[in-house]
Amino acid sequence: MAEASIFSLDGRVALVVGGGGAIGSALGVGLAGAGAHVAVAGRTAQSLDAAVARIQATGSEGLPIVADATDRVEAERMVAQAVDRFGRLDIIINAAGGGAGKVLFAAEEYPADAWDWIFEINVRSTLVATQAAVKAMIAGGRGGRVVNISSVRAQLGINAGYSAYVAAKGAISSLTRQWATEWAKYGITVNAISPTFVDTPQVATLLGDPAFKAGIVSRIPLGRIGGTDDLIGPTLLFCSAAGSFVTGQILMIDGGLTATQ
Repeated sequence: MAEASIFSLDGRVALVVGGGGAIGSALGVGLAGAGAHVAVAGRTAQSLDAAVARIQATGSEGLPIVADATDRVEAERMVAQAVDRFGRLDIIINAAGGGAGKVLFAAEEYPADAWDWIFEINVRSTLVATQAAVKAMIAGGRGGRVVNISSVRAQLGINAGYSAYVAAKGAISSLTRQWATEWAKYGITVNAISPTFVDTPQVATLLGDPAFKAGIVSRIPLGRIGGTDDLIGPTLLFCSAAGSFVTGQILMIDGGLTATQ
């Protein structure tokens, strides 16, 4: 197989959950650029339409699907819509979630409602959407790819009130390994990318604090905050033939941060 073709996604169909967000939309464009048709799902039609416009600018087809990935019925509907439009489903990217910086509390005082919200948008959205997508992949009989988004916070604590977030991302890393084990028999690989802070609106408040940002950058050997484009290449590895023998892996995208810990 020619080197240039092992990252090709020609003929493949991807569903990006959270595809209207900064990370999800960047990954959708990256998948489309590699040849995939891409459905983007999320709660806000305006952001999805903008993501689809960027996807279609690459020459691939895009489909916006307004849906709540934490709701099982909605998740099954969004998968059905993608399959109805494109005839198959090969890839799911779980880019919904986040919440970093929005609900920060001391560990001994962390409120239950904030904890539940973080787990809802991160873990439940990943669980419910992936179950629906994998059922479609199994029925299709062509294998598939699942890519979750974890975080370096799944393995590194931070003295900033992140109890729920680190626990949720830890759960996603564990589910990645478990699902890889269970779904290998169907030819479905399951991996996760695990970034450090990525420059998106979700963490703008934290990164807007010069002292906080300087502290983070000082710990990253490559000396900068990551951008959404930094996540595209690793995701293409997991989704393409280049990663066909890779499953159950959590890939740190952190400029060397965790190597120093």
